[in-house]
Formats: sequence, C-alpha cells, structure tokens
Amino acid sequence: MRSAETLPQALAAAVDLLRSERIDEAESALQEVLQRSPDQPDALHFLGVLRHTQGQVGEALKLIQHALAVVPNNASAWNNLGNVLLLAGRGEEAADAYDHAVTHGEGTDAVRALNNLGVLHRKLGRLDRSELALRHAVERDPAFADAWYNLSTTLIKQGRVHDGLVAHSKAVALWPEDVQSRQEVIRALLLLDERERAAKLLREWLASEPGNAVARHMLAACESESAAPERASDGYVQQVFDGFAASFDAKLEALDYRAPALVARALRRAVGADHAALDIVDAGCGTGLCGTGLKPWARTLAGCDLSVGMLRRAKARNVYDMLHQAELTHYLNTQPEAFDTVVSADTLCYFGALEGVLAAARRSLRAGGWLIFTVEALNGEDERAHVLQTNGRYAHGVAYLRAGLLQACFDVLELEPQTLRQEAGEPVRGWLVMARRSPNRGTVS
Repeated sequence: MRSAETLPQALAAAVDLLRSERIDEAESALQEVLQRSPDQPDALHFLGVLRHTQGQVGEALKLIQHALAVVPNNASAWNNLGNVLLLAGRGEEAADAYDHAVTHGEGTDAVRALNNLGVLHRKLGRLDRSELALRHAVERDPAFADAWYNLSTTLIKQGRVHDGLVAHSKAVALWPEDVQSRQEVIRALLLLDERERAAKLLREWLASEPGNAVARHMLAACESESAAPERASDGYVQQVFDGFAASFDAKLEALDYRAPALVARALRRAVGADHAALDIVDAGCGTGLCGTGLKPWARTLAGCDLSVGMLRRAKARNVYDMLHQAELTHYLNTQPEAFDTVVSADTLCYFGALEGVLAAARRSLRAGGWLIFTVEALNGEDERAHVLQTNGRYAHGVAYLRAGLLQACFDVLELEPQTLRQEAGEPVRGWLVMARRSPNRGTVS
C-alpha cells in the first residue's frame, strides 16, 4: 500500500486486484487495509470472499460475519455469506442469509440473492418456493438471463417441460450470441431427446464454424454409435471447461456433486489414516475440488488439466505443490513411477476407450500404487463397452472396466455403483473404482 493512499483508495485498489484474480496481491492489500482499520466492513467482506475462493470456508464465514456485525444491512455480504454457507453444506442457514440479502438489497444485489435462493430451494426439494423466488427475480429484472435459465430448470424438474422451454428460450435470447448460449439451446433439445432437431442445429453451427470442437463432439453424440470418437478431443475439453471455469464450482454444488468426496473416502479405505506420506496426482484436477480432500495424505500433490481457466482456480486453493497444463494420458506417460496414487474424479467420463489411459496410469505408479477414479455407468442390462451419451460424456460397462484394469495389470479391489451427481432432476449413476498396480505382473508398454 502506498503511504499517500487514502483508506478508500487502498480498499478500491485491493478489490480491483481481487476482481482481476490476482489473489496473492489482493490478499496482502486487504490485510494492509485491515491493519489500518481492523473493522473496515468492505475489507472484511472481500477478504472473506477471497478465503472462499481458496477453499477456507471457516475463515470466510468468520470474516463475512464480522463485516455484517459492523454493517448489518450489506446485501452483497449477506449474499456471499449464503454462498459460503451453501459450500459448507449448511443449506437452511444459507437460505436465511439469502433472505436477508433480499430484505436489505435493491437492484442487482436483491435479484442475485433471489436467484441463489431459487437454486437452493430447488436443491432442497422445495420446488414451489424455488419457482416463487426465481419469478420474483425475473419480475425485478426481466433481463437477468441466469434467473430465467434457473427458472426453466425448476419448471422442467416439476414436469412442466413446455413452460421450462419457454423460460429457457428467454434466457437464450438474453445471453450473448456466443458458444455457450448456443450449446445450451442444443442441450435443451437433447434433454427432450429431440436428436434430429439438435443435429440440424449442430450441422448449421459447423457450417459456419467448421473447426468448432464442441459442435463436432455433440453432433457425434446425436448420431450413430459408429460416429463416436474414442474420447473427447483436447479442443472440446478446453473449449467447454474454459467457458465456465468461473462458475464451475457453484454449478456442481447445485448438482449435489459427490465425486470428490467419494474418491477421498476411497483413498482413506485404501491407505488408512492420513499421514502426508504419498506422492499423489489429481489427473484432470479441474478447479481443484478434490485437492482439499487429498491433501492430508500427500507428501506432494500434483494436478494436471487441459483447461487454463480451471487450473487458475485450482491454483487459488493453495493445496497443490505443482500444476501442469497437459492432457492427462500424455502427462502420466511422461511420469514413470513418479506417484503412489493416481486419482481421477469424473474426468475419465470424457474417454470412451480406456486402454491408453489405464496403461499410462500404471506407468506413472510405483509398485503397489493406487488408482482411484469414477466414471458414469451404462444401464446394467447394456453389455456394450462404452457409449457416448447426448450429454457429451461417455458411460462404461462394468465388464469392460474390469477387463481393462486386468489387462493393464491392476488388481481390482473395489468397483462399486454410486450416484455421482444429480442432472435434470435425476441421479447420475456411476462406478467408483479402486485398483492397485500389481507388483507381480510385467510392465505395460
């Protein structure tokens, strides 16, 4: 902080650093403001927001609650308190915080709180209250596309598909004409299994953008099984995940995302009490949702991902010792016997054929090392190896998984059916896999 800066100038500069995602600089700047004025409510609030991005939920709650004790009518702080409480699994308290934000807020603050409240009520199964909050949001701001989109999701979950599509269309009309908005239109059609209409839009998209990786992959998902690639392309993964890195965690929270907790519990079953003795890689780490759960067992914790946007979020958590932008099969192949554990939560669902990635995982593991991952599951009566679904992800058969692991010289210790998340109001069935590199078999080339 420059000595000539006034306190408001220093605070404004610190907030600008936070909004620019210069996390370390913002942290120092906010702490310096609080050294000058320990009860400065905006500095407390924004430092709490920063701690939230770092995954320090308890500290985030203390700071934002301190800010609200100083200025109880700060609607933005109430809204962010609700976000942190939701991350902590304290749904009812989060709802109360959002209600306070609506009471004290005007304009954007109130509308965003109503939107968050609508999403939370839907997660808690209170669809009528979800619809009411979201309708209030769009009444206050008819141009708020996210509230229309969330209203459409609530209506579809109620079984009111037509009303939901009307609300969704309003969202699409309001969103910028970019890749994500067009993708959402097509996903809405696929949700209704209107593959021909979706394919028509995708072909039009490819006619105007022949190299668009998202359109090419989704068209393959609409067409015959023979058209499906063996895995999603690097371009598809980068385009999709860079596109919503900033909102990824919140979206997964709304979907009751369970994969990070599942793999962390599997690791505990595999190796026992945490003792920070393992070299672990989080393969396809995304925003780092698994990192906090894996850290207690890690002597070193590495992460790799194709998406720069995702890696930026993972870095802000301050739990990884190293992060690499790389396709995970290539990365694992370049790390011979470097790890005691390879973890991959909901990343291998972007692979159909798993032979290459399983061989790479084995190559990267030391003798007796652990491989823990999740994939989506085919229907129990479906005997195919893997299928590209209309959501763009692959589902796998249990027989294929077991055979592939054995072929890659792994001992299969657990292959359990699990619910990985909710999607369109329905549970997403998957497999939680725990396997161990067999010390008694030859190396896979």
